[in-house]
Amino acid sequence: MNSSATTIDNFTPPPKRTIDRVRQGLAKRKAAEKRFKAYGLIAIILGLSFLAILFTSIISKGYSAFQITYVKLEVFLDPAELDPSNTGDPEVLSGANYGGLVKSTLRSMFPDVTSRSDKRALYGLVSTGADYQLRRMVMNDPSLIGTTVTLWAPADDDIDTFMKGHIDRDASESDRRLKDNQITWVDQLVAEQLIEKRFNTTFFTAGDSRDPELAGIWGAAVGSFFTLLVTLALSFPIAVAAAVYLEEFAPRNRYTDIIEVNINNLAAVPSIVFGLLGLAVFINFFGLPRSAPLVGGLVLSLMTLPTIIIASRAALKSVPPSIREAALGVGASPMQTMLYHVLPLAMPGILTGTIIGMAQALGETAPLLMIGMVAFIVDIPTGVFDPSTVLPVQIYLWADSPERAFVEKTSAAIMVLLAFLITMNALAVILRKRFERRW
Repeated sequence: MNSSATTIDNFTPPPKRTIDRVRQGLAKRKAAEKRFKAYGLIAIILGLSFLAILFTSIISKGYSAFQITYVKLEVFLDPAELDPSNTGDPEVLSGANYGGLVKSTLRSMFPDVTSRSDKRALYGLVSTGADYQLRRMVMNDPSLIGTTVTLWAPADDDIDTFMKGHIDRDASESDRRLKDNQITWVDQLVAEQLIEKRFNTTFFTAGDSRDPELAGIWGAAVGSFFTLLVTLALSFPIAVAAAVYLEEFAPRNRYTDIIEVNINNLAAVPSIVFGLLGLAVFINFFGLPRSAPLVGGLVLSLMTLPTIIIASRAALKSVPPSIREAALGVGASPMQTMLYHVLPLAMPGILTGTIIGMAQALGETAPLLMIGMVAFIVDIPTGVFDPSTVLPVQIYLWADSPERAFVEKTSAAIMVLLAFLITMNALAVILRKRFERRW
């Protein structure tokens, strides 16, 4: 009996086999994999949700900027006001009191307005752009003098904001920018169908302005075009040439290693550092004009060079060595091999990196602020030496303006800038998919 109990107590189970240990841990590994996939899915959903919230916020604030309110005026072009001596001199016509004609038209539309303060409020229904619009009309056709013309004048920004529902008419008069009598006049114009909202072509055809209803993005868009033109003309050939030399012809030694390390480091340098460099070198040392697309393009070229060089080198590396060996085997020189065989095959990747670098340059603001492109520019630039601004800086200026109408202008400009950026990135993807070869 004791011998049997001792035998049972001393019994040890056989060791587990390897397959049993694998099966035991398999369930844990599958559970961990499922959790990892769930975390990744949650991260993607959160990212898309935040992106959707951002786009929704921008669009909800900016879509109304694509419409603007106009007031219909029947203006009598009084010869006594425009050309008293009937000389027909363009200088006399250009300097005439067109604002007085607009004001007299408003007084005739609301004859009950007599006090000076009410008249001032009445004149505030229409933008000062009506004066310039009337002057252009007369300068283009002086035969209109002495007749009554129909003028759809842009409304003041407060009236435009009210028509778009951004001002509560039920709020107390002290809490809104419009007076009660102005709201009454607007209601009368609405009843008589003398006020309406139209597509805001001014937003796409005009330059910057102190008046929100007259401000547009065309000046900034042209400035961005000239700036990117200079950037592309400088950075693309230099970057491609540097990538070709480093990848195909440069000896592998300490100096080329230092160059490669510095190129990679420059790609991570904050963009404002390039702005400081441009301010010190291009403006203070070389004396180039401030706030010019030429200087902006030079600064952005320095910033985009590392991006294009790295992308170009990656594209050159992707070309199989057999292409080079076959070209060299039939008698081509190393330069001919590069120009006629390797470079054409790498060009889709090079173009993709270039477009991405240009899209990055299009959205930059900090380096351009350092070289003075934050200046208030009304005129449309006609060349790379003219003072100008760019779209990101224009957005920065409008975002800092106190008028409520500039809020929607800012969001609308952001929408336009995002459209350009998305288009450029989509073009890069299309080029890569269209011309990329699988080896």
